[in-house]
Amino acid sequence: MAKRITKVTTKRGDDGSTGMADGTRIQKSDLLIQAIGELDELNSWMGFLCSLDELSEHKKYLQNIQNRLFDIGGILTTKSEAPLQKKHLLSLEKKTNSLNRKLPDLDNFILPGGSNGSSFTHIVRTVCRRAERSLITAKESEKIEESCLIYINRLSDFLFVLARKVNLDSGNKELLWKQE
Repeated sequence: MAKRITKVTTKRGDDGSTGMADGTRIQKSDLLIQAIGELDELNSWMGFLCSLDELSEHKKYLQNIQNRLFDIGGILTTKSEAPLQKKHLLSLEKKTNSLNRKLPDLDNFILPGGSNGSSFTHIVRTVCRRAERSLITAKESEKIEESCLIYINRLSDFLFVLARKVNLDSGNKELLWKQE
């Protein structure tokens, strides 16, 4: 495999621009770059989840998600119209449904919290939702491949269910919202 990154400090971004995969340069303030940055943050948080003992049984799947986030970043930076492979969307749905079947039904909204693993998973879920909002905002001025949006939306559902499952597995009760 050819080397992709041979030098980290290029100084080309000192003017506030960044390079796209096609060689063009755009401003770092561009909505597309903001969305790509949100995905990068999301991927970093996913890596944090991988490091938690409470989520060790899910580590391989979480790392798979990290790879898909890189795929989405690649689709965005190349402005590709090739969709994310459908098998990845189906896998995420299947995993979400599998975890959800093991959970009690919800009669009310829950508050994020419980175990450390569950709490951190909820944080990652909210970062995922922010990344989704950034993608939708970027879509107003850029063509965004629809499969990327679908994957990120389904990912936040997965993270919600995972947070609940981590609480269940650790013996922590879910905190229900109490309306006054």
